[in-house]
Amino acid sequence: MKTELVVKDNALINASYNLDLVEQRLILLAIVEARESGKGINANDPLTVHAESYINQFGVHRNTAYQALKDACDDLFARQFSYQTMSEKGNVVNHKSRWVSEVAYIDNEAIVQLIFSPAIVPLITRLEEQFTKYEIQQISNLSSAYAVRLYEILIAWRSSGSTPIIPLTDFRKKIGVLDSEYKRMYDFKKYVLDIAIKQINEHTDITVKVEQHKTGRSITGFSFNFKQKKSVTAEINNLAQRKIKQLTDSQRHFFANKLSVLPEMGSYSQGTETFEQFAVRIAEMLKDYKNIEELLPYLQKVGFKEAS
Repeated sequence: MKTELVVKDNALINASYNLDLVEQRLILLAIVEARESGKGINANDPLTVHAESYINQFGVHRNTAYQALKDACDDLFARQFSYQTMSEKGNVVNHKSRWVSEVAYIDNEAIVQLIFSPAIVPLITRLEEQFTKYEIQQISNLSSAYAVRLYEILIAWRSSGSTPIIPLTDFRKKIGVLDSEYKRMYDFKKYVLDIAIKQINEHTDITVKVEQHKTGRSITGFSFNFKQKKSVTAEINNLAQRKIKQLTDSQRHFFANKLSVLPEMGSYSQGTETFEQFAVRIAEMLKDYKNIEELLPYLQKVGFKEAS
């Protein structure tokens, strides 16, 4: 089964915004649609999300799926998000933008269309080292919007398995809790944090534990430690048993150049990139064991042989 990958810039992962569950799902499906179709994301062309895709991905009821997507488009059209970058002089630049510049519906086809705003396009489409990648399947069974947001925040620190201390005020914003919501710590932990952690531990590829930090008697921040579940480790071990070794740099670039012109690889292309740019990105993908396994049928087609 083909992996459906969501890619977001960490500036976006760390953005302060408040989206409900259906809105988050809508955006993730649109990102996946852009990748799978090979069209890429730009500020001019609409991305189409089918109610059928929403039903299949998240297991929702057929009778309510399309209306839920329409309502999410309407709400998303009014949403804003904020994020920070650094100026050339090293100063913090505070940005505020809308998520989408246009939404549309086709009732007879049960589809919605949206165009991402110009500010958000580069945050989603640039594939660079600071990006966080995850399979959409990991959040498909999360029914809490807070769980989706916490999962995204956590896997930005996947390489270390732990986060720094996140001040309470910042954490509330990042996870999407409004200033007027869950003001009491008891309520915040019961209705936001505990539910998010429980769902992540039950339904995703990581297990997380939280540590609270106090100033005096008041909780002023949280940090998180997490680890991959054994099933994920088993996948890597399985690759090792099959003797698929890590490719050398020359092998990665050799096979990436061949894969970039393979018609079957079209679903991995961003659409606007040249074959040379696509090859560079594939070479980066081939650093990861899971990507090697996913692309193995195509690698074999262009001459790759597993060690015997």
